[in-house]
Amino acid sequence: MEIANWGGRRILFQMAAAPEYGPHLQARITPLMTGIGPVEAAIVMAATLEGLAHKEGLPDLVVSLGSAGSATLDHCAVYQASHVAYRDMDASALGFEKGATPLLDLPAILPLAPLVPGLAPATLSTGANVVTGAAYAQIAQDMVDMESFAVLRACQRHGLPLIALRGISDGAEPLEGLHSWTEYLHIVDENLAQALDLLRAALEQGRLAL
Repeated sequence: MEIANWGGRRILFQMAAAPEYGPHLQARITPLMTGIGPVEAAIVMAATLEGLAHKEGLPDLVVSLGSAGSATLDHCAVYQASHVAYRDMDASALGFEKGATPLLDLPAILPLAPLVPGLAPATLSTGANVVTGAAYAQIAQDMVDMESFAVLRACQRHGLPLIALRGISDGAEPLEGLHSWTEYLHIVDENLAQALDLLRAALEQGRLAL
């Protein structure tokens, strides 16, 4: 893990798994690897930010990168999450809105900001399950992942903004195994790197207010 300095802003990059971290991203960033799923992401991100807060200082911005599934968005294209929901949370039997954590003063769907000029926005659903096939019909958001909501909650504890960039690796067809996820990650890697170039340019040119 390395804190980057782009345009005078200290940035912590987060990713979940090594297969998503290809040569194009390797040439640009050294991310914190948190592991796959909301529990691993929450544990590692929370501990890392707490450690930074007591040592060299918190970053100005956290950028989460990785793959996502979608049955509707363009395959291999990169989108910035404009809103994120937590699909695992369902306390509706107690009268709470599905997706809303009981007794926590937060809506079920949380906005993300700032938005990077030139990147297409899309809504995101985070959960511990891998979504495939007909299960997409139960998801209201445009794309699905397994970490962003957890990363956001860790960032919120420290008042840090989060940018979540996701490349669509799968979803157009039902998954047939691990290869259905990894087959196009080399293209997602290249496209995520190009999205990072847009982010860096916006920061260095003062076009992104944190």
